[in-house]
Amino acid sequence: MRISIGNSGRRQFLEAGAAVLSTAALATAPRIAKAASGPMLKALAIDGLAVFDLRPVAAQVEHLLPGRGAALLPLWRARQFEYSWLRTLMGRYVDFWEVSEEALEFAAQQLHLDFDATQRDQVMQSFLSLKAWPDVRPALVALRDAGVRLALLSNFTERMLVAASSSAGIADLLEPPLSTDRVRFYKPHPRAYQIGTDAFGFARENIGFAAYGGWDAAGARAFGYPTFWVNRDQQADERLGAMPNAQGKTFEALVAWALRP
Repeated sequence: MRISIGNSGRRQFLEAGAAVLSTAALATAPRIAKAASGPMLKALAIDGLAVFDLRPVAAQVEHLLPGRGAALLPLWRARQFEYSWLRTLMGRYVDFWEVSEEALEFAAQQLHLDFDATQRDQVMQSFLSLKAWPDVRPALVALRDAGVRLALLSNFTERMLVAASSSAGIADLLEPPLSTDRVRFYKPHPRAYQIGTDAFGFARENIGFAAYGGWDAAGARAFGYPTFWVNRDQQADERLGAMPNAQGKTFEALVAWALRP
């Protein structure tokens, strides 16, 4: 028998369903903290991509594939993160180095490029000699001098983070890197962000998070971190149900937010 539901009944049905879903979500989701003032931030976890300038990686791709790097890069970068998220959902974790290699191989094959294993390795090695954006070190010094503990919290492997931090000349300002390898879950899974509270030993509302990607800013904010989006490329806000506390293009803006009275 077919049952017809009028507009009023349909609205009531949808409202009731939304109420049930909201109740279930509140029962499992972590509490989202209010924006913390500067002195309340005892530590800052920073995504690696907010710190490191990846343009040399792009230059290496273009050097190896003249005229084709511009096509390869966006497909590769998209697959890097899609593969990390999908592997988390599938329960088939491999570290970000391997994810990046596999994503690069896929992108080259998809574009029918003549790209061999030696070239792939040359591109991957460029991740170990990254430099920081020019505004990063002065900002980290200001934060450290203000008593804020600092560490990278990234999907990158620990080896990648250690090598890049040393190459960028900022290792002396940072605590040991917090790679998601520790829990074998990639961001934005809550267990990846939990690494920060475990390492720093503070409540999540006392740990700021500096994100590079809008999706990462949303994930950190949903977890409960006071979050700043270092939106260097002025990307549009993500529609993921959680917004960062603030955003800006530079690390100077990050410091102003983190240390505000």
